[in-house]
Amino acid sequence: MSEDHIIVTRDGAVLEIRFNRPDKKNAITNAMYGIIADAVASAQTDDDVRVILFTSNGDFFSAGNDIKDFAAQSTGAFDGPRHVGRFLEEVINAEKPIVASVQGHAVGVGTTMLFQCDLVYVADHARLTVPFIDLGVVPENASSLTMVDRLGHTRAFALFGLGEPLTGKDAAAWGLANAALPAAEVESRARAAAQTLAAKPPQSMRHTKKLMRDREALLARMRDEGEIFAKRLQSPEAMQAFSAFLQRKA
Repeated sequence: MSEDHIIVTRDGAVLEIRFNRPDKKNAITNAMYGIIADAVASAQTDDDVRVILFTSNGDFFSAGNDIKDFAAQSTGAFDGPRHVGRFLEEVINAEKPIVASVQGHAVGVGTTMLFQCDLVYVADHARLTVPFIDLGVVPENASSLTMVDRLGHTRAFALFGLGEPLTGKDAAAWGLANAALPAAEVESRARAAAQTLAAKPPQSMRHTKKLMRDREALLARMRDEGEIFAKRLQSPEAMQAFSAFLQRKA
């Protein structure tokens, strides 16, 4: 089923990675992270791929990490390798441009991954949230660095601390998104931008992206966050939050 939940296709020189779990608001499972990480990694060594495009089906771009996985990790019931760290590293390390088409709401990593993308197009009605503190954990994906750098401390802290949503319109106004559009126009606009990037000289594109990003700083912050995050997963606060969330869903 995981392969059905992530659809990887090619459109010319654009590699498209589509979240396809709309019945679960495109919540990302461990297996889905693995498929995405593999796709991003393979794109870096494939000369026929020049751009990566993230998009989705349904009303949500992504509801973030599947809470059932978090709950299993917090109780020690999770078995097998965790792929989320590899996914985060592959996106940060990616040398080729990444474009995001956000036609609906985004939660947690569904929002923080946008700060690692090079172009972002978002639905004007979308609500972007980062409820890490409410879940008893901490920010991930170097977002404690990227969100402050992009939005400023007070706006970033309101998103983290108060749990305030960032609207699609504000995401564009504040510099996270290139444009906020009606939902029906988001994917076509993002795909057109991806195709425009793909037509540019590829090595100049890669060098320019590399010069614009401090990957070592991003990776260092991501790993610092990851250490604290892993400890917080075992905390009473997190266990209580996950239990309450799953009970509400039930």
